[in-house]
Order: sequence, then structure tokens, then C-alpha cells
Amino acid sequence: MILLLQILFWASLAALVWTHLGYPLFVAAWSRLRPWPVSKADVLPAVSLIIPAYNEQDVIEAKLENALELDYPRDRLEILVTSDASTDATHEIVRRYADRGVRLLVCDRGGKVAAQDRAVRETTGEVVAFGDANVRWDADALLEIVKPFADPRVGMVCGYVRLVNPEGGTNQEGLYWRYEMWLRERESRLHSITGSNGAIYAVRREAYREVDPRFGHDMSFPYLMVQNGYRAVYEPDARGVESMTTDIEDEFRRKVRMFEHAWLMLFRGHMFGLRRLGLTYWIELVSHRLLRYWSGPLHIVLLVTSALLATHGWIYAAVLAAQLAGLAMAVLSIATGGRFRPLRVLHYYLLVTLATVIALTGYLRRGVPATWDKAAGSRIT
Repeated sequence: MILLLQILFWASLAALVWTHLGYPLFVAAWSRLRPWPVSKADVLPAVSLIIPAYNEQDVIEAKLENALELDYPRDRLEILVTSDASTDATHEIVRRYADRGVRLLVCDRGGKVAAQDRAVRETTGEVVAFGDANVRWDADALLEIVKPFADPRVGMVCGYVRLVNPEGGTNQEGLYWRYEMWLRERESRLHSITGSNGAIYAVRREAYREVDPRFGHDMSFPYLMVQNGYRAVYEPDARGVESMTTDIEDEFRRKVRMFEHAWLMLFRGHMFGLRRLGLTYWIELVSHRLLRYWSGPLHIVLLVTSALLATHGWIYAAVLAAQLAGLAMAVLSIATGGRFRPLRVLHYYLLVTLATVIALTGYLRRGVPATWDKAAGSRIT
């Protein structure tokens, strides 16, 4: 029994240390030693800009004005809003832009991905670009995001999103997001990114794949690109701005929904296959996705085993003490409403880690719906 507990302890500890510390150091070093450059160029492919929308009356007008102000030749750009059966004034607002070349596609309620699939079928651009309705792109964002498509090996390009929180609040998503962008840039330099985001990305039309509507493009498209012989890369000069939710609790609910989709892809998305992915990208996926999603269950295993082994060696007692101290500081941050800034990171980490466990429970109990609603604040999933 003691041996089994020790195996579980060391396995969970090693997995957590690797995914949060070892892997970032590894990918940073390896991407410098063995970079795989992208052959970028100033190209102007025909682009279909697709804006998925569900009840976006508060932001859709600003989004369309932003899209029409993009510094891209108008004869090379078509703009289409694909509505997932919006019930507010979204359709009426979009129709006002028909004389400026904006098309509206009204879909039956089937979820974001189903609406995107239909929009791709009804557009003609060599590149299909996607941007959420609440995200404002920089004027040159489209020019920048198509540059990597000069490289025929590139099937998908993801841009950079700056998260802003003008109202203050306790959410530390911005800090976490900056870390993710740092890691994404190094994964891209080494091989391909393992995750995208719905705020700003583009796909070569022939590389586009229709997936289970519950999967979402953010996490499924990068590995599908690699499985089909393409690269999925990050272009930091293609920039947008998005308002994040104000409080950690709002972000927690969004994370639970996101992780439910992540668990679905892990169990049913055929994500792994060494022969099709290659060793380098397989290591990226295991380290950044598989182990990251399992961080909640791994923490539970580590906490339980270290508690049961605390009297069998100082290392077990020390790991238990560190975990309890971290939990105590996170709880203190929660109790004080995030008043102490240094503790907010632990607060955020605890809730995100807990979200993986709650999401796994929800997925196993009821599955994952394809449709989506706007999250608290202005972010959508």
C-alpha cells in the first residue's frame, strides 16, 4: 500500500512540475536551439472575414465599424456575420450595413461551430478569418495575419489578443494570458501552437475542417492542422483588444465551460497519434494540453498521497505543508475579495484548477452542449 501511494505521489508531483515549470523551460530552450522559421511575405489573398454572433446587439455595430476600417483591399475582403439564431436586435443592426458590403447569414440554433461551418461553405476567400464580435482588431491585423500563409506549410495562424479590464476587479486572466502568449510564441517557433483563441485567427481554406460542433476551433484546429500535414502558427503582430471579465468568479464559470469542451476532445477528439503528429508536437500536446487539463485531478492525488505519507519522510511532509499554505493563501484572497494583489494569482490558480475537476464531473454527468451563451462581462466562449 505504501509503495502504491509513493508511486502515485511521485507521478502526480512529476507531472505537475513538468507541465508548469519543466515544459516551459524545455520549449523555450529547444525553440532557440532548433527553430523552424515560417517563410512570411507581404501577400494579399482573398479573405472571408467571418464574425460569429449570438445576441451581440451591444457590440456588433462597433465590431462592423472596426472590420470596415481594416487596412486591407476591399476588393480582396468579404465580411459575413453568421448568426446562431440571435433573438435580440443583432440581425437588424447587421442589415444596416448591407450597402457597405456586409452580409448576414442567419442559421438555425446549433452552436458557434455549426454557424462557422455554414459560413465557410457560403464564402469564397482563399483564407477564412474569424473574430469574435466583442474583439477590436488593429487596423493592420488582417495584413499581418495573412503573411505566414506565404509559407505553403502553414494552415492556420493565430494572432495576439490584449486583454483589458478597465473596471479593475480581481481577475488575473490578463497575467495568465500573457504567460500563455509567451508559451504560444515558443511553441510556434519550435513547431506548432497547441491552442488558439476565437478572438483573432485565420485558416487556409483547403486546410479548414468541419469538426464536432461541441469541440470548438480553439483547441481542435491546431492539432488537426498538424494531423493533416500543416502547421498552426502564432503571429504576434496581428493584434486585437478584448475586454475580460471583471472578477475571478466570472472567469471561473467561463473556465468550467471551456474545460468541459477540453475533456470532450481529450476523450473523443482523437487528439493523440504519434505517427501523424511527430515526436516534437506530441510532446507539446501531452505537456501543454493533456497534463494541463489533468492538473486538478493530479493536485487532488498529490494532496491525498502527501497527507497519507507525511509521517514516512520529510519530503512528503514538506509537499503537504506547501500545498496547505498555498490553499490557505488562496482562501484568504477569496475571503478578502482579492484585496491583496500578490495573493490573487494563487486565488486564480486555485479556481482554474478546481474548474478542471468540476468540468470533468459535468462532462461525465451530462455531456457538453454545442450551443453557447455570452459569458459574464463581454467575453464569449
